[in-house]
Amino acid sequence: MSSTLLSIFAEVSDPRRDQGKMYPLAPILLFTVLAMLAGARSYRQVHAFIRTHLVRLNGAFGLSLRRAPAYSSIRFILRGLDADELERAFRVHAAALPGAPVKDVTTPMAVAIDGKTLRGSFDAFNDRKAAHVLSAFATDDQIILGHLAIDEKSNEIPAVQAMIETLGLTGRLFTLDAMHCQKNF
Repeated sequence: MSSTLLSIFAEVSDPRRDQGKMYPLAPILLFTVLAMLAGARSYRQVHAFIRTHLVRLNGAFGLSLRRAPAYSSIRFILRGLDADELERAFRVHAAALPGAPVKDVTTPMAVAIDGKTLRGSFDAFNDRKAAHVLSAFATDDQIILGHLAIDEKSNEIPAVQAMIETLGLTGRLFTLDAMHCQKNF
């Protein structure tokens, strides 16, 4: 039985107090994802998307939200979430997606792995280097398989090996930067 993203989000623990909770967590998470897929890049834009499409969203997902949460409510909800738990939910959803059957294919699924330095993450005041994140992307399915923050005192090479092991990516064709052309990789 395949799980919907809404049912998977229902399993994410809600850090808010029960008292005064006006909006259930799962629909807000789902609507936020949909808003971001539609181009929203701020809490205000997420709010505007939900407000504009609320009737259609309620109908499509069998919900009955009376109004869109304020952008400050969306910010409070999203900032209180456990990032690791949310990533696990996305991985559960990605694992449940059906793979497209491909006939007579001799090459394994390709996975592109690349690291990027996050813009604006350098902190001179606290003497912290810029954050560096590694991403794995399944090119055939066009889905991000995962992200991994690289330790400040490390580099991409051991992080790639850890990511490949953690995600269980064996029998795949990898595309990586030239720095990964190590003799003992």
